[in-house]
Amino acid sequence: MTQPVSDVSPTIEPGLKGVKNIIAIASGKGGVGKSTVASNLAVALKASGASVGLLDADIYGPSQPGLLGSKGDQPEIGDGYLHPVNRHGISFVSMGLFTRDDSPVIWRAPIAMKMIHQFLGGVIWGELDYLLLDLPPGTGDVQLTLAQQAQITGAIIVTTPQEVALGVARKGLRMFTQVRVPILGVIENMSGFICQYCGEETAIFHKGGGHRMAEEFDVPYLGALPLDPEIMMSGEDGVPVLNRSTDSLAARAILGVAGEVRDGLEKLRGRHADDEPESFEIGADGRLLVTWSDGHRGVHTGYRLRVSCPCASCVDEDSGRRTLDPKQVPLDIRLNGAGRVGRYGVGIEFSDGHNTGIYSFALLRRLCECDACTREHGSEQSNFSV
Repeated sequence: MTQPVSDVSPTIEPGLKGVKNIIAIASGKGGVGKSTVASNLAVALKASGASVGLLDADIYGPSQPGLLGSKGDQPEIGDGYLHPVNRHGISFVSMGLFTRDDSPVIWRAPIAMKMIHQFLGGVIWGELDYLLLDLPPGTGDVQLTLAQQAQITGAIIVTTPQEVALGVARKGLRMFTQVRVPILGVIENMSGFICQYCGEETAIFHKGGGHRMAEEFDVPYLGALPLDPEIMMSGEDGVPVLNRSTDSLAARAILGVAGEVRDGLEKLRGRHADDEPESFEIGADGRLLVTWSDGHRGVHTGYRLRVSCPCASCVDEDSGRRTLDPKQVPLDIRLNGAGRVGRYGVGIEFSDGHNTGIYSFALLRRLCECDACTREHGSEQSNFSV
């Protein structure tokens, strides 16, 4: 059933402001059961007493309406905002709620990204303990957009045990590492088939690959989910495994993984990397003021930041040579705005209209113009080297 518009408090803001934890569920490769893991993990987290949402970010191949048994449901729209469908206690949105089963989404990437932005900022998600992002295969536009816009708490990598899946899953893990999203861990799906008659286990897709991958990257191993007909039937019927039974092998495995996820989030809570800013603001004097986790108070002028812009318009991507002439930048150029880009950088809008540069936290720290940094790196800063 959809949630009536009148039941939503007008004080609830659209977007992600009320979401405590945003968890990306990724695989890199399709066909490893990532969406099935995402829906069942959402229900398992809900069973612990949490409020849970699920964003189906696979615009071209959405599967959550079928997995959650909500085919035919449509979100309510009120005051220009979407109200998610609620199924099995999970609030979710999906492109599949707006199309027929056999209707392909034939959109170019920019249009698909607009839908992702709508799902992020134009949905009345309300107060959630967890919002799970069911990502499409690959490491492209959707993943990068979500990493920049959603302030992801952590990512879970789903893989099957065989090397062909592990090879692609490694790429997905590295992508999140590069954009500074913490890895909550690896889940090995389809990990062995246990005969219901004799109890013998058969490693149809090999076994242990997910565990070895977690060790290789020194990230947590969240557990294994079996290749179980019950999990397959839950997707066919739109009834999650835990809504069928809590005592089956599959249900116990899912609950175990959910417990590991909660423990991992607890360890991450309140933790800032040493090179990650706690806050930043534009001061009354127009300078960017940054407070770092180690207590350092960074100071940045508009001119210094503008001439050091790392975007492709200001730096040749092939040679790394700076193409922007500092003499063409006004000394009194102003900062019109600054915003965090995911967990790895800051985007800045200047009074000359330029706004395409993303300043990584490492670059921002090197560009600091506080008295201590100016004394220590004065000669380097005078050359505007980045």
